[in-house]
Amino acid sequence: MKRILVMAAILCSSIMLLQSCSTPKNAAGNASLRRANVVGYWVLNDISFEGVPAENVKSMFNEASYKCFIGSTWNLTNSGNGTYMLPGTADCPTRTQDIFWSASTADETFQFKKLNEGEKAKNITDGYRLILSSASRDQLVLRSPVDYGNKPAYIVMTFIKNAK
Repeated sequence: MKRILVMAAILCSSIMLLQSCSTPKNAAGNASLRRANVVGYWVLNDISFEGVPAENVKSMFNEASYKCFIGSTWNLTNSGNGTYMLPGTADCPTRTQDIFWSASTADETFQFKKLNEGEKAKNITDGYRLILSSASRDQLVLRSPVDYGNKPAYIVMTFIKNAK
């Protein structure tokens, strides 16, 4: 009987040791949030709102109406350099903006800084931090927190992968 208890204790100890040495799982439990899934050419095909009426959102990223961003193309390279291009309509001028971006799967954020000609990202202190809700090979969903009243509100941007 004593041998059985000793063997059981050794077995349990071995299992606990092996589990503690295994590779860690994503704390959020969302394996699709990988930086590699964010890299690529994206088209912003939908903007929706959570907790804030659309008419109360005057601009996005201190630039233009959210309507001007629908159909915009975002090129996010592996180096962190990138651009977004507003498509231009009767109410919105065509515009290309250089950016420097990063994504952190640990805290589920996507952030970027706007770069003007001749500027280096390390010298820019202002930028935008969004929630990286999901990132797969085909779809990217970012949520931008906005101030509206005293409760959380978000602009939700859904991108689809553009094969370029």
